[in-house]
Amino acid sequence: MAGYSVGQVAAFAGVTVRTLHHYDEIGLLSPSERTAAGYRRYSEPDLDRLQQVLFYRELGFPLEEITTILDDPGVDAATHLRRQHELLRRRIARLEALVVSVETALEAARMGVSLTPEERYEVFGEFRPEDHAAEAESRWGGSPAWAESRRRTSSYTKADWQAISAEAGELVEAWRSLFARGVAADSPEVTAVAERHREHISRWFYSCTSEIHVGLGEMYVADERFARNYEGVAEGLSVYIRDSIVANAGVVR
Repeated sequence: MAGYSVGQVAAFAGVTVRTLHHYDEIGLLSPSERTAAGYRRYSEPDLDRLQQVLFYRELGFPLEEITTILDDPGVDAATHLRRQHELLRRRIARLEALVVSVETALEAARMGVSLTPEERYEVFGEFRPEDHAAEAESRWGGSPAWAESRRRTSSYTKADWQAISAEAGELVEAWRSLFARGVAADSPEVTAVAERHREHISRWFYSCTSEIHVGLGEMYVADERFARNYEGVAEGLSVYIRDSIVANAGVVR
């Protein structure tokens, strides 16, 4: 008999046999055939449906709703894929916005901010920069960059921080797009983004030399807070950004 066993399908899809049994029991994914002994056998269309199930599950849809969506006779596979693509793009956009907010908050913690509580919440959400002030000062306090940053940012308004956040978000998106396209981290197109990032820091916070910039790039990989944020946008993005910064430093020098 043609088709795949439940064990084979579980291995293909990275789910448990028990999960497939459950999907069958609730009518979400029932195998097209069974052996004479009653064992499940899955066909290629069954695997296509399982892929759709797993896509929707990853997007947070409950199983009951997934069943309703997939059983709609007026929606074909291509429509499902287009819908899932749009939902994933929206999730990426939300994650990118979150990365920008957290990065801005970390910079603020490192240098101090002069926003009211209401303005801080609007810019940073529930993140509290002051909770990290002691750590920030222990790491950077006393350095010329620290002093320059505190002096410059002490007068920044909510609008300033929002501009910083928007600009940082554009840089993250530029890196992400190049990374997704497979452009090498040391290519001129990518190092140009790294240079824009260095200029962004110099414009808003302190004079960021190539040496300092390389140190920041290493921190983006080594410090789990930065790494986690970049990896949330795309797996491997933190290393890609670090490598582009290092490559750019060679060009700037």
